[in-house]
Amino acid sequence: MDTDNQENQEVNAEENASGEEKTFTQADVNRIVAERVSDFKDYDELKAKAAKYDEAEEANKTELQKAQEKNASLQKELEALKSAAELQKMHEEVSKESGVPAELLTGSTKEDCLVQAEKIKAFAQPEYPKVKDAGEVTTTSKRTTAQQFADWFNAQAKE
Repeated sequence: MDTDNQENQEVNAEENASGEEKTFTQADVNRIVAERVSDFKDYDELKAKAAKYDEAEEANKTELQKAQEKNASLQKELEALKSAAELQKMHEEVSKESGVPAELLTGSTKEDCLVQAEKIKAFAQPEYPKVKDAGEVTTTSKRTTAQQFADWFNAQAKE
């Protein structure tokens, strides 16, 4: 490339010195072109190497992009698993506090789960009146239930 500038300077200097434009013979033109082409004789080889480099770089870029996408996917999965584990832990804590099974809790915050546990406990309470003796056996009789009922009924009928 420096030879191009040098030749141009020489031609310009000759033109300025003589005041006339210099004309070139075909031999001069062929020589100048041959010199310039010789500077670029490795051009095709360099061009091929550059194309291979670009392809390799693109392939690496694609591999890098694949790796980055896989990394992002795994990161999302990890975050989802961590979130699910934290939610399960919170449900278990609320379960211990409230006595409601953790499997029944679906809230995403502790406050939501506590409210939900209270509602579940209220729903689970029977609405029938409490029995005074709570169903406990008050007699130690050796008679069957049918016999005891018959005795009670006869006593009620006499009154």
